[in-house]
Amino acid sequence: MNDQFLGKTALVTGAASGIGQATALAFAKNGARVVVADLADASETLGKIKELGGESLYIKVDVSQEDEVKDMIKKTIDIFGSLDYAFNNAGIETGAVAIDKTDAEVFDQIMAVNLRGVFLCMKYQIPEMRKTGNAAIVNCASIAGLNGFAGLGAYAASKHGVVGLTKAAALENAKKGVRINAVCPGVIRTPMVERFTGGDPTLEASLILGEPMGRLGLPEEIANTVIFLCSSDASFMTAQAVSVDGGWISA
Repeated sequence: MNDQFLGKTALVTGAASGIGQATALAFAKNGARVVVADLADASETLGKIKELGGESLYIKVDVSQEDEVKDMIKKTIDIFGSLDYAFNNAGIETGAVAIDKTDAEVFDQIMAVNLRGVFLCMKYQIPEMRKTGNAAIVNCASIAGLNGFAGLGAYAASKHGVVGLTKAAALENAKKGVRINAVCPGVIRTPMVERFTGGDPTLEASLILGEPMGRLGLPEEIANTVIFLCSSDASFMTAQAVSVDGGWISA
C-alpha cells in the first residue's frame, strides 16, 4: 500500500469494467476513497471495493453531458470533501470503418464521449484540485492517440485530441499544484477489445502478432501505471503521454 493515498479521494470514470474497474480497485487497495463513475451499472466494482474494505461512491454519469459532469464533481465534494486524483477513462469505440464510410453521427458520438468527456471532466475537476495543492489527473488516451490506424479514424482522432488536451491543461496548471498526464494503452484484454474482435480467435491472434511481447495487456497493468502517475514517485512528470503497450508503438 502507498500511504500517500490514505484518506484521499480518487474519481474514476468508466469504472464499471475493464481498465476503469482495475484502476478503481487499485486506488482502493492503496487506501483512497473512490468515486466510481459510469453510465453503466457498477455494482460489481462497488462490491469488489467493499470486499477490500474500501470506501466508495457510485455516480451515474454521461461524461458527454456538462450538467451531469458538473453534478458529479459537486457530489464528490459534498460527500468526500475534496478531490485529489482523477482517472478520466470513460470511452467508446467503433468497428473498423474507412473515413469515407464513417457516418457523421458515429464520428460525433465518439468525439462527444472520448474527447468532450475528458474536456468536461477536467473543466470541473481542475478548480477543485487546485484547492488541494497536490493533485493529479490521468487521462486515458491510446496508442491510437500517438499513431494512425487505418479504419479507426474517428477513434484515433478522439484519442489524439485527448493527448493534445492533456498537454495543454498540464502546462496551464504546472505551477498550480495539479499534474496532468495521459496513459496510452496498447491492446488490452477488456470488454472493449472483446467487442472489437467479436470473439473471433483469428482476429485476436492477429492483434497479438502486432505485440512485440506476444500477448495482450492486462487492465491491472494500466491501473498500476495510473497509480504511479498519480503518486509522488512521478512528482516531476506532467504533460506526458505514457505508452503501456508491450512495445507496439516502437515496433
